[in-house]
Amino acid sequence: MTFLRKMLPSTGALFVFEAAARHGSFTHAAAELNVTQPAVSKTLAQLERHLGVKLFERVADGVVLSEAGVLLYRRIKGGFRGIEDALREIDVRRTGRETITLSLSTAFTTHWLMPRIDKLQEAFPAVDFRFQLIPGAIRGPVDEVDLGMRFVDGPDLDHEAVFLMRELMLPVCSTGYQTKRDRTHDDIFINLSESSPSWVERMDAPAADWPGRRAFLHFSDYAIVLQAALLGQGVALGWITVASHWLRVGDLIPASRHLIRTERRCQLVWLRARPLRASAAAVRDWIVTELRGDLATIDALYPDLGLAEASGVSGLIT
Repeated sequence: MTFLRKMLPSTGALFVFEAAARHGSFTHAAAELNVTQPAVSKTLAQLERHLGVKLFERVADGVVLSEAGVLLYRRIKGGFRGIEDALREIDVRRTGRETITLSLSTAFTTHWLMPRIDKLQEAFPAVDFRFQLIPGAIRGPVDEVDLGMRFVDGPDLDHEAVFLMRELMLPVCSTGYQTKRDRTHDDIFINLSESSPSWVERMDAPAADWPGRRAFLHFSDYAIVLQAALLGQGVALGWITVASHWLRVGDLIPASRHLIRTERRCQLVWLRARPLRASAAAVRDWIVTELRGDLATIDALYPDLGLAEASGVSGLIT
């Protein structure tokens, strides 16, 4: 430790370096640390002088780590994670409560998790849950969370993964809207703005599914797309991972029997360098069980969809 103290201008410089390296930006690091950008630049310049090497290279949209910077960041990240885990364990022993952080889409949280949040809390009464919500496509690192839902192929060098299901989509609407469209044969399609052109224009569905006139509503947030369908405003493309609760309870029904399957795989992922605590592993298993229970119920309600086979999940829970 004597050598460490001699090599560093201050221990605080490590926190500044870690934030700047993680963000790839002195400005974003300053915002996180609640200091000014010049203060971050000054601290890191002092650290580089003290070490006698360059840690960052400036690029057009921020900074990137030098070879020495990469080496230092890898070690600091692992060290900070170990310290964080130790402090968390101390706090758990002191309070008798744990905190688990989940990285999920806003739509999944709104339409799948919130209807059963009381069930989650009942299953884990000693856990405080925090949510990192992603308003758009679910992507990004899971460095700061216990579990994240992502569309990835599977485990890799840095991550462990548990398979949930293949990406499946199905046109859905409310029962009230279905009665209306049976009468008029006209349709309003509720479209996710990122999905342009409209999903219905891209899908290889029988023309008989949409025989009447078409109009469109476009929203940039998928949680709103599905909410509009629930309120009877039209037909939406329902991602099964998000819409499965409403299909199971009957608030949404298939507007077509045309199930769309992609090659993407929905997984729950976490860092290999941060092994799951027993409580986080139990939450992971709870999500898997609940979602597969939804799939089994929907498959029983609509066996002609072939949902069980298309999902890639064997042995669905009944």
